[in-house]
Amino acid sequence: MKEIRYFFVPDAGKVTELPQEEAKHALKVLRLTSGDEINLMDGEGNFYRAEVSLASSKHCLYQILETFPQQPAWKGKVHLAIAPTKMMDRIEWMAEKATEIGFDELSFLSAKFSERKTIRVDRMDKIVVSAVKQSHKAWKPVVNEMIPFKEFIAQPRTGKKYICHCYEEIDKVDLFAELQKPFDDEGDVTILVGPEGDFSIEEVQLALQHGYVSVSLGTSRLRTETAGLMAVAMANLARRI
Repeated sequence: MKEIRYFFVPDAGKVTELPQEEAKHALKVLRLTSGDEINLMDGEGNFYRAEVSLASSKHCLYQILETFPQQPAWKGKVHLAIAPTKMMDRIEWMAEKATEIGFDELSFLSAKFSERKTIRVDRMDKIVVSAVKQSHKAWKPVVNEMIPFKEFIAQPRTGKKYICHCYEEIDKVDLFAELQKPFDDEGDVTILVGPEGDFSIEEVQLALQHGYVSVSLGTSRLRTETAGLMAVAMANLARRI
């Protein structure tokens, strides 16, 4: 069976031209010409069947032939907020795999024990877009700029809020068990994962004061990127439609 290739085009139903990077791939690699059919995704829940109307050296125009609205595969929104590791390739890998599994939003936290204080959101967004196309996801996860931990937890959020940590002196419940409980609203979930040195105990206590629930991801001690991926997988499975 021939693989279906998708081009990522924000507002694909409203515009008529592939973005520069997508056009380059279509024209230089796939060598598409006028009349060829292509598949588009807008990252907002729609797939499209389209036809190339003009293929020049740098521009690829199209016209929509058919629109295919998609249905969500899980209830509510899954939001992962994580303190990135010193080695960014680990977090980039996690973002790619989490996108393949399925989630809705990715935020980066600057915590007390964080070894990394900056991040290239443009690069991370490109990784997420590539994973969206590869895994045929109808929705593209939102990728946010890094934000101080205290500022993030002070922001109002809908749904359930959880903070993962390893402190034995603070009671924890199992995240997967919590996610399987009935939700009173649409089922939005926000999960915090700390840096390689964990959140500070003061940060955990502050999160609890802001309505976050103290949770465990199991008995194993996980690396930051593994914990983030595990949290997304648990939320996706527990909230699957």
